Amino acid sequence: MPVVTFAVEGRDNCVAIGGSAYVYARTEHGSFVLSANCPHRGGPLNLAEFEPGRSRLVCPWHDRAASVTKAIKAGVPAVRHGDRVTAVLPDHDGAGYTLEHRPMSGALARC
Repeated sequence: MPVVTFAVEGRDNCVAIGGSAYVYARTEHGSFVLSANCPHRGGPLNLAEFEPGRSRLVCPWHDRAASVTKAIKAGVPAVRHGDRVTAVLPDHDGAGYTLEHRPMSGALARC
């Protein structure tokens, strides 16, 4: 399992590995490493907003909701130190990783 350190926000705030992407999300429900791809159709969860009155993220492509609580419980082990986060990502058959920038919705960029 690759251990990767990346930026909390701005340049290099996303790790892409084996066709999957991960970002660090900061919400009122907690902070965690989130798959940037919707599990339903691969939409950009990094741009998701919260379902009104609920702790579920709504995919901007097709309005399917994903539970933040489940994402936190099943999440990627990670530790934040200042403006960097180190995460243990799922193994993708030895695939290398790249650091990228992904814009974040206001719902996922709260400190």
